[in-house]
Amino acid sequence: MINLRRVPEWWRRWDVTVRDFPLPLLLIIASFLPVLQGHETQVGDLPQRPFDALAAVALAFECFPLAVRRRWPAACLALVSLGFVIAELGSYHMVAGTALPIALLSAGAHLEHHRRATLVVLSATYVALAVALVQLGSQEGLDGFVMFYLLLAITWGIGGWLRSTRALEAERRRRVAEDTRTAERARIARELHDVVTHHVTAMVVQAEAARYLTAAPDRLDQTLTAVTGTGRRAIADLRHLLELLNPDHDTEARTPYVGRLRSLVEQTRQAGQPVEFTEEGEPAESTGSADLVAYRVVQEALTNALKHARGSRTSVQVRHGEREITVQVSTDGSGSRAGNPGGSGRGLAGLRERVDVLGGDFSAGAGTGGGFVVRARIPGGSPS
Repeated sequence: MINLRRVPEWWRRWDVTVRDFPLPLLLIIASFLPVLQGHETQVGDLPQRPFDALAAVALAFECFPLAVRRRWPAACLALVSLGFVIAELGSYHMVAGTALPIALLSAGAHLEHHRRATLVVLSATYVALAVALVQLGSQEGLDGFVMFYLLLAITWGIGGWLRSTRALEAERRRRVAEDTRTAERARIARELHDVVTHHVTAMVVQAEAARYLTAAPDRLDQTLTAVTGTGRRAIADLRHLLELLNPDHDTEARTPYVGRLRSLVEQTRQAGQPVEFTEEGEPAESTGSADLVAYRVVQEALTNALKHARGSRTSVQVRHGEREITVQVSTDGSGSRAGNPGGSGRGLAGLRERVDVLGGDFSAGAGTGGGFVVRARIPGGSPS
């Protein structure tokens, strides 16, 4: 039994010439139907002659080229026009004359080159045809010839409009695809910045501290172990990020980011930063992107604390509400800025953009005690 829903898909698989071939067959059949006699497409109004061999030639030229009207529009239009001229000069009035406006419409929509030259040649050919018909005794009159020409011109114009519409749609899709690629590159760049900056900053701080622990082998070993652990976490996070770039990746869901905050805080403590961590409320079952953004806010703020307020007492407060997550990370300004790895400010700008996309609020600036405070309100989740 035929599945009717699959018919359009099956039909699109055929070559365009095969799909366009039924139309010329339909016009040929229509040209022999008695019910359509008197409704032919013709100009000149010459007395009709009976169908003969020359009429068959005109019919073939008018109809069969329509099968290639989208693949070779110029050739189709030329052959159909030749068939139309033969039919009109021979006084063969046929429904197949409708092939001329169809070929014009298709050429207007699909012809890519020499469009103006095509219009000039067709117009000159039509004028020559009109003159020849008048010499053969046509009673059409100037207004009739002009009206027929205008109808053909309108048909060409409709085809041109379809062509421009198709071009605009293709350009719109190209721009959407380009914007999507640009946004994806920006997202990946932000993720790489967040992951690499945090881990590398922690490793730099730990490595610098190790230089002063050569007289304490136990503490030196502990510090080098922390450096190794940080490097492994960096590799794991980068590998996971690269896996996300593959649309066919099939990795298990990772631990929710809000559940990894304690590990992040502990890692920062191992780098020598005193961090007090407070977490209130229960994470919502569905937070969308809010948990990732909250994690990135804490990660970037702790990275900046290591860079610019090393050794300062740092407070991390995370509160999970029914519909939002609020984050505050602050330092008291009591630490040292020696050995500051430097920064470009891109991290905070990226965080502001992330939070703004979700409709939240983000602020970062100096605190009242001389430290630095980062605050974020991140909408997400659903009411319980």
